Amino acid sequence: MTGVVSRTAFEIFGVDIYWYAIIIISGLVIAMWLSSREAVRAGLREEDVTDFMLAGIPIAFIGARLYYVLFNIGPYLNDPIQIFNLRSGGLAIYGGLIAGGLWLLFFCQRNFIPTWTFLDIAAPSVLLAQAIGRWGNFMNQEAYGPVTTRSFLEVLHLPDFIINNVYIEGAYRQPTFLYESVWGVLGFIVLVILRKKKGLFKEGEVALSYVIWYSFGRFFIEGLRTDSLYLFGSIRVSQLLSLVLFLGSCFLLVWRRRKKKQLKDYDRTEGKNQYII
Repeated sequence: MTGVVSRTAFEIFGVDIYWYAIIIISGLVIAMWLSSREAVRAGLREEDVTDFMLAGIPIAFIGARLYYVLFNIGPYLNDPIQIFNLRSGGLAIYGGLIAGGLWLLFFCQRNFIPTWTFLDIAAPSVLLAQAIGRWGNFMNQEAYGPVTTRSFLEVLHLPDFIINNVYIEGAYRQPTFLYESVWGVLGFIVLVILRKKKGLFKEGEVALSYVIWYSFGRFFIEGLRTDSLYLFGSIRVSQLLSLVLFLGSCFLLVWRRRKKKQLKDYDRTEGKNQYII
């Protein structure tokens, strides 16, 4: 179909450089920069974020790939070398978040950094990086939904380059990548605005709010996708995990408020430079 966006951004010495990789890396760089600024405002050092990301990025990529492979193991059993082929996509956000979260716990313990504070600093920026990363799925024509019509997509006032690129396998598709990207950007804006309100969030609640926001939207968006990873052949893995994370984070947020009377406010470093978007 004419007008489809090329997956290849450019070539270097005959090697195709894909938009997918450029977009994913760009999202991570932006997240690192924003988190570094917020770290200073919250009383930590920029280097804390940089040091975390240097190992955290490859660890998150490995986790994202392993998660995808484990829940889609069939094709890789026949051709195991394809496990290492990342050029065509095949990363699962939840896998990256799990692996990155485990590294964060270790990193904070090793460097005597309050874990909840570090999570609060990173959470909104991670959500923005996820939103940016979904455009990598767009370039790869993946993470799409069921068949729809061009007229429906036009009602959404989508530009032609998006409409044309979601014409996949002979039909127009629901742009679920876009739904999740918009949800992520909105969540980022909401969290940043609310985080500035003194006394609103206690320590750890920015991070918990991120999980609640993302998992709530992902649960419904995942239900539209046609490329979901399944457990036992019928349970969408990401939907199940979204439900568990949503309920668990809501419970933890309420429990911490009730049981821990002396929770510190997140924004407790008056006089520092403010995080300005």
